[in-house]
Parts: sequence; structure tokens; C-alpha cells
Amino acid sequence: MKATVSAICLLAIAILLSACGGMSENRTTQASPSPVNVMNSSPQELRDLYLAGGCFWGVEAYMSRIQGVHNVTSGYANGEGEDPTYEDVIRGDRGFAETVHVSYDPQQVTLQTLLDYFFRVIDPTSVNQQGNDRGIQYRSGVYYTSPEEAAVIEQVVAEEQTRYEQTIVTEVLPLQNYYLAEEYHQDYLEKNPNGYCHIDLSVLDDQELMIDAALYPRPTDEQLKERLTAIQYAVAVNDDTERAFSNEYWDTYEPGLYVDIATGEPLFTSADKYDSGCGWPSFTKPIIPEVVTYHEDNSFGMVRTEVRSRAGDIHLGHVFNDGPEDRGGQRYCINSAAILFIPLDRMEKEGYGYLVSVIDPQ
Repeated sequence: MKATVSAICLLAIAILLSACGGMSENRTTQASPSPVNVMNSSPQELRDLYLAGGCFWGVEAYMSRIQGVHNVTSGYANGEGEDPTYEDVIRGDRGFAETVHVSYDPQQVTLQTLLDYFFRVIDPTSVNQQGNDRGIQYRSGVYYTSPEEAAVIEQVVAEEQTRYEQTIVTEVLPLQNYYLAEEYHQDYLEKNPNGYCHIDLSVLDDQELMIDAALYPRPTDEQLKERLTAIQYAVAVNDDTERAFSNEYWDTYEPGLYVDIATGEPLFTSADKYDSGCGWPSFTKPIIPEVVTYHEDNSFGMVRTEVRSRAGDIHLGHVFNDGPEDRGGQRYCINSAAILFIPLDRMEKEGYGYLVSVIDPQ
């Protein structure tokens, strides 16, 4: 009789584990308290980038279409004298380069990503020429305003050099000056849709949602232990599992975003959350594929696929193939203690304004 009872108990445990998550030897059985928001709640200030890549009409139109860019203007940079006109610049004797000033939000896009986009559409080995335009004013360059920027730019250029046999001649210099070009140059291709452009703007037609892991650095385990609750630390760092039906978000369906409790990196959205009946938050997919990683889990005599966060490398839960067939057939079974919910009406304030359209396409 005792053997039969033991077998029944083991079967029940196996069924529970296969539903989601898994357990560790030191399983925490308390209900999850409200998570701690470990993110900076105020958006960072906009930053500046100055790029010369031939005719500024096309560079301005191209850079302005990149996610995270707030404004782009056309102007003249790194020449001699003050207040140049277009006629002064095209003569070439004052050394100005047609340059765009990119104002961007570092919470949405990094300097490195912007430079990667820039180098996709210029020829960095061409001297004083881009497309059909020739002259010193059409040279390529990246102009920095701090040593920190210079270090990133030099690294990107070094990586670009590995793609070319010829030497890259794009100049990397401190910004000496920048003067706004005449009004008719600003937003030129918006005012003149059929105007000249040496850049193929269709490069960005299929631009996908970007979430840059570099924006969400992982704290140390010691820092996380200070910031997180006991259940959050046990799940996120020690690969534990919380109780079904008594965790924070299993029955939350308010519009919003679910982020990594350790780093704040966006992971899932309310649009992909559904009631699977397992007692843990269930999603049909992550916000973009890159934000999670997958690992074989052979614990408890089963073969499962563990899901971890990309930037934080914390334990989130498991993914199964028994999700809604009309939505891809996957069920991401995630511990509430590993994620933090940001309601839609707080996303802007918390620095996730760039993802509002994903939650609320209106």
C-alpha cells in the first residue's frame, strides 16, 4: 500500500513539473511578493551624433527612419570660418562636409547600432565621393564630442575594416563646428519625394523591432540579492520555481509589458499572454525572438527546454509545444518572480515609450 501511495505521489510531482517551471532542491514555497522595480524610472537625455556620408538629403532621410532617432537636421561641419552658405560649401575651399546631426534616445538605440546602420549605406573606402557626388564636401566622416564616443566609433570602424580589402578613409575626428544648413535643405526628401538621393532608403523597409541588449546590463549576483525579494532571487539566480496559482501575474491580463526582473530588458507583452490553465503566466512568444535563449533541461528525469533571458541570463521558465495552434503552438510558461510587469500607462515614464505601439497599435 505504501509503495502504491509513493508511486502516485511521484506521478503527481512529474505532472506538475511537466506543466511548467521545475523545482530545485531548495524550493521556495512562499507566494511571490510584489516585484522590485530595479530600473531607472526616468528616461535618459537625448544624445548627439554627427555623420557625413555624401549628400545630406539622403543621409538625413535615412537616419530619421531608424527606431530610436528623434530628430535629424542637415548642416555643415568641420570647416573653416563661421556661418557658411551652401555656395561656400560647394566651392570646397573652406573644407566643410555636408553633415547630419542625429538626436537619438540611448534607451532605444545605441551609438554602435546607429553606426552599423550608417555603414550599410556608404562606401567608407571612397575618397571625397559618395554616389554620384564628388568633392571634399562629400567625404565621409563621423565626428564625436567625447572620448567615450570616440572609443565606440573607433571600434566600429575597426570591425568594418575587416569587411574591406581597401583601407577605410572615413574620418573619425572631434566635432570642430556644425552650422545648420538653409531651410530648404531640411527634410528635403519629404518636401520633394522625387528629389535626388544617393541612398537606397528601401534598406529600412523591413526594419524590425530592435531591443538592444547593451541597454540592459546585468547587475552582479550580490547586487541582485540586495535588490530582489527572496523568491525573485531564488527563481532568477538559483533556477527555482514558484507555486502555481499563487504567484504575482498568473491571472494578470492588463495591457502592458513584461521585463526581466534583473535587467529590465523587455521580454513579453500582454498581447501574447493567454490563460493556459497551468497556474503560471503563459505567453505564445517573446516580444522578439532574440531576447530569450534556450537550454536543454534534463532535471527530474525529464527532457525539457529551459528559457532564459538574453541580457540577464536568468531562469525564466520553460517552453512547451502545447500552446494555441493558431498562434504558433508554443507555450512559454514563465515564473512571475522572474519578470516585472509595466502597465501600458506607465511605459513612457519607465523608459519603454518606444514599445507602446507594440502593446497598443492605435
